[in-house]
Amino acid sequence: MQAHVSPPNLDLPLLQGASQVLQDYFAKDSQIIPDVGDLLVLPGASSSASYSVFPDDYRVPFQKRRLIGIPESLFQFYNTTDVVSHMGLLSEIERVWVAIDHKLFLWDYVDGQDLSSFVDQPDVITHVSIVHPKPGVFVDEINHLLVLCTPLTVILLGVSATDMLEPNHRTRKEIKLFDLDMSVSCDVEMISVAGTPDGRIFMAGSQDGHLYELHYQEKEGWFGRRVQLINHSVGSVQSFLPRFTAPRSEDRVVSVVSDPSRNLFYTLTANSIIAVYYPTSSRTVQLSQTIQNLYKQAQDKVPGSPAITPKHFHIISLHIITQEETRSGLQLMAITTNGVRLYFSTLAGPFSHYPGSDAQRIQRPLQLVHVRLPPANLLHPDEQSHPYLSSGSGYASRHPQALPTSRPYVLSGLENSVHAAGLTIAAHPGDTEGTDFLLCMSPDLTRIGALGQTPPQTLPLAGPSFGAGAASQRPPLTERAALLAIPGRTWGMAALPRPKHAITITSPDSNTPMPVVTNELAYQFLEPTRQFLILTNVGITVLAKRRALDWLRDALEEVQAEGNVQPIIDFRDSFGRDQTCAMLLALASGNTFLEFGEQPISGSVVNLAPELANVAKQAFYDCGERPMWAERMTYGTGDGSGTALFSGRREGFSLYFSRLVRPIWKGKLIKPGAPGPQSNIPEEILLMVQRNLVSLHSFLEGNPHLFHSATGDYSGARAAPASDQEAWKAEQKSVAELQALLARTIEGVSFFLLLIDHHIGELIGQTDTATQKLIHSMTFEELITGQNGVAASRGLVNVIIDQQIGQQIAVDTISDILQTRCGSFCSTDDVMLYKAKESIRRAVECRNPQERQGYLGESLRLFIKGARIMEFDKLREIIGDYQQLDFAKGAIELPLHCADALDSDGLGKEFWQIVPLPDPSGSANASNDPRKSAWDRRAHCYDLILDSLEAFENRATSGTGDDAAEQVRAHAYELAFASTDEIFHSRLYEWLISRNLADELLEMRPAYLQAYLQREPRTLDKYQLLWQFYVKDGQPLRAAEVLATLAESSEFPLSLSQRIEYLTLAVGNAKAHPVSAGGKHESAIAFLTDLEEKLDVSQVQLEIFHTLSPRLQSQPSDSDLREKVDLLGRGLFSITELYQVYADPYDLLTIKLLALHVSQHQDETLVKDIWDRIFHEAVQGVPIAEALDRIEGTIVPLGQRFHGSDSSFPFKHIARLLVEFQLANTDIVPPSWAVLVLVRCGIPYVEIWDVFHQMYESQVPPFSSQSAVQMLSAAICVLFQDWLEAEKRSPGEYFPVDRIDSAVELYLRELERGDTQRTTREGYERVRRELRRFW
Repeated sequence: MQAHVSPPNLDLPLLQGASQVLQDYFAKDSQIIPDVGDLLVLPGASSSASYSVFPDDYRVPFQKRRLIGIPESLFQFYNTTDVVSHMGLLSEIERVWVAIDHKLFLWDYVDGQDLSSFVDQPDVITHVSIVHPKPGVFVDEINHLLVLCTPLTVILLGVSATDMLEPNHRTRKEIKLFDLDMSVSCDVEMISVAGTPDGRIFMAGSQDGHLYELHYQEKEGWFGRRVQLINHSVGSVQSFLPRFTAPRSEDRVVSVVSDPSRNLFYTLTANSIIAVYYPTSSRTVQLSQTIQNLYKQAQDKVPGSPAITPKHFHIISLHIITQEETRSGLQLMAITTNGVRLYFSTLAGPFSHYPGSDAQRIQRPLQLVHVRLPPANLLHPDEQSHPYLSSGSGYASRHPQALPTSRPYVLSGLENSVHAAGLTIAAHPGDTEGTDFLLCMSPDLTRIGALGQTPPQTLPLAGPSFGAGAASQRPPLTERAALLAIPGRTWGMAALPRPKHAITITSPDSNTPMPVVTNELAYQFLEPTRQFLILTNVGITVLAKRRALDWLRDALEEVQAEGNVQPIIDFRDSFGRDQTCAMLLALASGNTFLEFGEQPISGSVVNLAPELANVAKQAFYDCGERPMWAERMTYGTGDGSGTALFSGRREGFSLYFSRLVRPIWKGKLIKPGAPGPQSNIPEEILLMVQRNLVSLHSFLEGNPHLFHSATGDYSGARAAPASDQEAWKAEQKSVAELQALLARTIEGVSFFLLLIDHHIGELIGQTDTATQKLIHSMTFEELITGQNGVAASRGLVNVIIDQQIGQQIAVDTISDILQTRCGSFCSTDDVMLYKAKESIRRAVECRNPQERQGYLGESLRLFIKGARIMEFDKLREIIGDYQQLDFAKGAIELPLHCADALDSDGLGKEFWQIVPLPDPSGSANASNDPRKSAWDRRAHCYDLILDSLEAFENRATSGTGDDAAEQVRAHAYELAFASTDEIFHSRLYEWLISRNLADELLEMRPAYLQAYLQREPRTLDKYQLLWQFYVKDGQPLRAAEVLATLAESSEFPLSLSQRIEYLTLAVGNAKAHPVSAGGKHESAIAFLTDLEEKLDVSQVQLEIFHTLSPRLQSQPSDSDLREKVDLLGRGLFSITELYQVYADPYDLLTIKLLALHVSQHQDETLVKDIWDRIFHEAVQGVPIAEALDRIEGTIVPLGQRFHGSDSSFPFKHIARLLVEFQLANTDIVPPSWAVLVLVRCGIPYVEIWDVFHQMYESQVPPFSSQSAVQMLSAAICVLFQDWLEAEKRSPGEYFPVDRIDSAVELYLRELERGDTQRTTREGYERVRRELRRFW
């Protein structure tokens, strides 16, 4: 069991709702700027020439940042006039290479003056390139190779480039050169070197135009030298043979370009023929495709265009289009001398690539899909340097404006170009000596993006469109274009390498919708502006891309300086309200990448000057407008509902927030590594995100009014329409949710950075298996907003704290850090738990018993305070510590507090009340009850208490005779019984009973025992204990009620004898009920009477059982009889049921009499019939002498049992039957027989005399005959004699002497004379004498 309890004030559903807002903006950001490929590959639009050309500095796409001059120290090597010098850029290692004759210098342009040199070879260096080394060939320190080309050799140098932190907190590359002793002679000069990611090196031969590969390996081998050149144009053998012929000059390969992401490389010939290769084995390549006739293909795409002419159609360079830039299949771009760009695509869908296996490499041919013409109305740089300002605005409008037409510039001789992330820069010779022009082009996001702008007016494009087909619903590609002048002649161009974190940010991610890399609106807050290096003979010109953020900042400065707000309005109209608000919020709050073109110092946040930040803040409020309420009416009814249309402030906040966290939000937290898991999110990204979020949070906290209505919006709050009030409420609620998520995210980043500092892999390895599984699949979003994130973070914090405690370090330091940096991940309750655990550690180490108890008491106090968030595993561990330390108070009271704390809403208690114990979870419907988990948490806590009691019990009874252990045990039981938790008492009693301690429990009679014994389910043991509880508690009547219920219960498998026993006990307890107890005398008597009747009936049932059981043994095949006998043992029957079901069907005469006797049912005919049958059965088929014994054996027991009951023992009828039998057999039956049988039945003498006297006097047959009268007289005589003897032995209450004396006189007078009656006469006379003698 683990109770996943969220920390206080952590509303996960609220955070999840806010997170969904961010994800909605992730999706929007991926759609607002279309893929460049989608803009180019439009149906019916195979060419385009749409450009935005502006004269003012605000809207030019690029800006020259600075010029870095060539170090003066280089010029000392130009000591003669005939030196041969070449130069180029090595931006990967932040160097410029300069070759002066045979000397190579590497200039650190970041430092500005630092030079490295290599002079250990004699030949003139003509070209230098940098490539990746093959894995495993060199030492790990070498991470690049320099390829030095001379007319006679190719040389490899090793380079170690490492980042070094400068005193100003900026980084620069420090390099070391390694002489690898790797060179190869060649008879052609190599140019245009390109490397692949796996270290292969391809190059073009200057004289023969062939494609070569420089193959190198670690050691010489049987089948190859350590370094060799392989000619792939004519086969690898060519490199060993002399060159007899040369190819035609127009077919020469002049350029080799590598495409690392697709594992391809391209070659370009002097005749503008493009070939596609892919490497196969370590020394071979395969020509995949040759693209020819490009001039004809371009003409077909743009018929009639003056830019497509044989004179100017010459491709100067090829550029790779990466998958970050487009997902539509575009792969390659070629640019001509006059600025025509040719786009090639495989038309194979998104992320088209060539399979890695040779067998699977099916050629997907590149096709020319689009021709983009150069801008036709470029402004000459002189025009750009004297900005033309439109009336009323010095800022960007979304629409092209009228341009001066004095000096449009036509491109004709582009020489160098560079392309990256949709940005293209090309160098063109200037029209003055020592100057070059740079053609700068970038996508115009205001024209191609769906930014919610003001609807544009219809204006002509700044350029003609040739060969365009039917219009498409998508906007055409529109670019901003400008010419800039730079000093010097261009030698090389390169994009400044992006920081590692920036590459990570723009890498495609399957978990998050990613904006294309051309969407600078999404990335401008996360990475520096794109910069390009233009190497000329006077130095390096650094060219920076101007972002929308930079343009907006310029507009704010104009507003601040001149008070003219029109630039802000124009910007909003161009980029849309929400985008503008997002950028204004970034400017007002500060961001790492606000500075134009500057790399941030250690990622610190850049803030505007306070005055300018206030302008941005006010513009944020003003541009955001007000939220609106959109009503939705249900047709045909008066009912309606609505939704809030949020203001630009809320949308800008959401948008900016989403852009800041996109790099981490959907990313997995960890990845596999050695020796354990590692952070999957780079630390520099986390730090960058953290700083920007903190800056945003601080700004919003300091300006809470930004999301409230201004005083001037209405004359008063009450004057606002109700719908607008609803809109404001909805907006403020949404903003509050986003701010809560913002605060939680800041703490989440801090928490994750803390985990990295504490070696996250080791921490994860020390958590439990369930937590490890959670973390391995967890994203950053889940850490922030998910219940699993709460559980995993708590597990990790526990590990950190355990480490601190294990190292004997006080937890105050780390807990203070946790609470300060990430309070929602380590609440006050958490801190209390950690301090409590430290108190236990101190108690363990303490030798003073008093101090130890103090530490333990403090730990218990703190644990109780933090009980609500305590996980069960931790609780179990703590209770184990308390048991070891004999701390009974903690072992008993802490689980009791945890049981209540973990079931604070009472669901577990409610579950217990409706589901019977002892095992609520075992109930059929309980497993689906949502309250079961709450009950489980309670039950597990109770189990810990019982475990502690057992531990203390075992220790006390271990035989050591330790008085202290006995005291601990006694104290533990005292605390347990003192609890007021009824549910726990039930568990405790159950446990004690299972340990055969029921008698002790009854002697104690604790407070909740009666309720426990009365609680469902009613078990036999509970009933047994309950009636005994009442007896011991002086409530015999309640005990009788329980016993009666038990006797009659059909729930338990009781035997009939047990039921009779319970009824007997019930009668005894009911009789013991005091007359005055509770004023229930009458009801108690009625209850007792009922019990006695039931007891009598049960005796009948028992007799039936004993009567039928032998019959069943003799008739085992009688299933009906067996079933009925079984039923007799399962419950109690009524007397009617016994008579109808058993006595009558099975003709049980004695049972019938017993039933009549018990029920007091008066039916003279029935009872006489029964007795007649009894006599008949007794005499039937046997001699008279035997019949006498049978009658006596039958009548006497029944008489003794039933005499006095008119319903079952009709005395007169029975006496008549006896006399009639005697009269019928006077010769055998003695005269005294009938009288003596009745006497043996226990019938009083007087009653027998009355009946016999009535027969004597009746004179009705069969008593009318003289013989019958004389026989009756003889019988009466015997009765008197027996009666007289009985009185003499034991005088009774009633002996009618006078009546007997008178009757004797009567009987003697009527007695016949003769010998036959002598005995009778003598008997009467003896009676008379005795009467007169003694009475």
